[in-house]
Amino acid sequence: MTVTFFLVRHAAHNNVGSFLAGRATGITLGEAGRAQARALAERMQRENVDAVFTSPRERTRETAHAITSLSRLQEPKVADELDEVDFGEWSGKSFAVLEADPLWRRWNSIRSLARTPGGETMLDVQSRVVRLVEGLASGNSGRRLALVTHSDVIKAAVSHVLGLPIDAWPRFEIAPASVTTFVIGDWGAKLMTLNEMIFEPTS
Repeated sequence: MTVTFFLVRHAAHNNVGSFLAGRATGITLGEAGRAQARALAERMQRENVDAVFTSPRERTRETAHAITSLSRLQEPKVADELDEVDFGEWSGKSFAVLEADPLWRRWNSIRSLARTPGGETMLDVQSRVVRLVEGLASGNSGRRLALVTHSDVIKAAVSHVLGLPIDAWPRFEIAPASVTTFVIGDWGAKLMTLNEMIFEPTS
């Protein structure tokens, strides 16, 4: 038997792309993000999802709640393994400020050998999300599970499924409110869709 996983990136918060939200508190969906979450919930209704798991961040919980409400599922279950990368001292800083930090530039050039200041490595992130997926796969045969999380967490999971090095993260995009699907069975894992977008990106 197989388990189907829908890895959902949360809908957009205000000023997405201008600062590193990380694990900073109080970052919720903006008006555009709420519209994305509603459209995403309608999209996920077609998938007959059995349960929804979410990162503890506000923006992911709001996105997950939109899915469960429309599909009349139980409330999303919070899973710390789906949390955003622990960016430590970088959380909440603008990208303009971060670009002046040599450690930030190293993080974005060779993540396999870099650690965020006071935080974690991408290999740490990959380890925790893979641990969650493997645990869910072993006890949910035949089920379809949505995991609402963050871009880098999804990239870490996809890299694992495809056997890519963790430094392959810039080679593919994970957009806000996008869906990436893979299936796990006794035979292994297979990626079915990547970065399926509900909305086309705007310039």
